[in-house]
Amino acid sequence: MSASTDKTTALRLGLLVFFGLALLTAIEFGIALLVNFWQLLLLVSLFKAGLVLYYYMHVGKLFQPDRDPDRESYAYKLATSRIGLWLFLISDSFIFGGLLISRISLLGLQRPELNQYLGLAVTSVLLVSSFFMNRAEMAMQHGDRKQFVRSVGVTLVLGVLFLAGVLGVEWRIAPFGPSDGVPGAVFYSMTGFHAFHVFTGVLFLIIVLRNGLRGRYSPEKHWGVEACAVYWHFVDVVWIFFYPALYLIGTVVR
Repeated sequence: MSASTDKTTALRLGLLVFFGLALLTAIEFGIALLVNFWQLLLLVSLFKAGLVLYYYMHVGKLFQPDRDPDRESYAYKLATSRIGLWLFLISDSFIFGGLLISRISLLGLQRPELNQYLGLAVTSVLLVSSFFMNRAEMAMQHGDRKQFVRSVGVTLVLGVLFLAGVLGVEWRIAPFGPSDGVPGAVFYSMTGFHAFHVFTGVLFLIIVLRNGLRGRYSPEKHWGVEACAVYWHFVDVVWIFFYPALYLIGTVVR
């Protein structure tokens, strides 16, 4: 199989995964509007997270055997760097998990009074950004620098747009403040901590884009791109669970 065929197959797979995520998000939204069955919402979220973990974050790479015993080799450093990044993400997920458990414990099958259509819009923006981040990684992996730069640039813009939607719009129109009882505390804690991670991801993207423009990555050596992609998709996975917890599950707290 040629390199161009490999690239085409990888891009098509990324597109298929994106369409799957988009369809599941639409189904999720429909479930919330029509039946609001939280077990189904949880099942959809788990399936979406699994797709991102396996196809976008390439969790399987952690289990690839390290055949290079030379500790100074790029292959050895790459394997250990992957383990280090995933250990960081796992530790970070405990904080997000704590926020999610707090939301469930404090609100149960009730949710803050939020605009569900705005929630769907910002969620869609983040899903599209993950698609372009995957496209950027695949482009660099196959030596397509122009596609890499374009895709990272689009991901960067979408990340800023997501922040604008949550912090600039949702925070302003929410009918409560951070100190207005449990709904306010839960909503601003969850979205604020997540937005901070999106912001750090945007900074990461800027660094990767700058390095890419300077020609510091190659198909053989692009750990910076891979690390940025994994981090960005992790932020997406977190929102896959935060979105239904805040916007879809249960009835509105009055």
